[in-house]
Amino acid sequence: MTESPAKQGNSTSSVLGRRLGGELTGLRTAAGLTQPQAAQALTASTAKVAKLERGWVPVRDPDIHALCKLYGVEGTDTERSLLDLARVDRERRKAKGWWNNHPELGEMQEYVALENAATVIRTWQLCFVPGLLQTPAYARALASGNSLHGHSDNGDRLVATRMARQQRLDDEPPLELKAVIHEAALRHLVGGTPTMREQLDHLGEVARKPHVNVNVIPFSHGEHVGMGGSFNILSFAVPGAMDVVYAETALGQFWTEGGEGAAAHEALFERLVRSALSERESTAYIRSLSKEL
Repeated sequence: MTESPAKQGNSTSSVLGRRLGGELTGLRTAAGLTQPQAAQALTASTAKVAKLERGWVPVRDPDIHALCKLYGVEGTDTERSLLDLARVDRERRKAKGWWNNHPELGEMQEYVALENAATVIRTWQLCFVPGLLQTPAYARALASGNSLHGHSDNGDRLVATRMARQQRLDDEPPLELKAVIHEAALRHLVGGTPTMREQLDHLGEVARKPHVNVNVIPFSHGEHVGMGGSFNILSFAVPGAMDVVYAETALGQFWTEGGEGAAAHEALFERLVRSALSERESTAYIRSLSKEL
């Protein structure tokens, strides 16, 4: 059995920690230095530097200062950015939320923690209604239809956690959600006709909230740039917390933390919005799909 990419022994890797580690690795490589040389500057072991660069452990400010001095970026914007990122990562690791008591979330725990801290989420979905917009019956049908979720008790717990996640839409200030959904997700008869009709009606109601935007790409719009797969983009208000892109497959997860990868997904999302119906047209379209059932 392979270990989660976010856990190894007693160490925990975080999205922001991996981003920070990647930045430190890039600076060390650019300076033509080795991990043992970095370890010497920290008066630490090479194993510690390896863990820092892989995001397995939080990075202290003194270590950031020492490494930036070694890499020739002391006192620069780069050092200040790394300090901000390290601080946010440490705070995020210490945060304790309701999700910590739900082991059934598995690798989703890290995503839920980030989702709880996010101020804006942009989501593109091809096959199903976004989790933050699902009804309990719809979510339960999805869970029972996915053999990876195991027995029904576990499915019920997963539904409960999904409903708990939706509280972010009613917080003050609320999470801003921008969703683009393909018509296929709205026509897939998840849970049967009554469940799907309830889901479509709920989607139309939630879309009326000022902080929730829903755009639909209908079949009639033909090919589009999002046909390669669904993804979520999480944005944060705190300094150093760059956008995080998350995508999920049947057997794993995909993360992109900031940089060109996140920027490319942001541009892709904007193109999807332009390919979709307007918010008003989308709400009317969702209503028409519900009436067809």
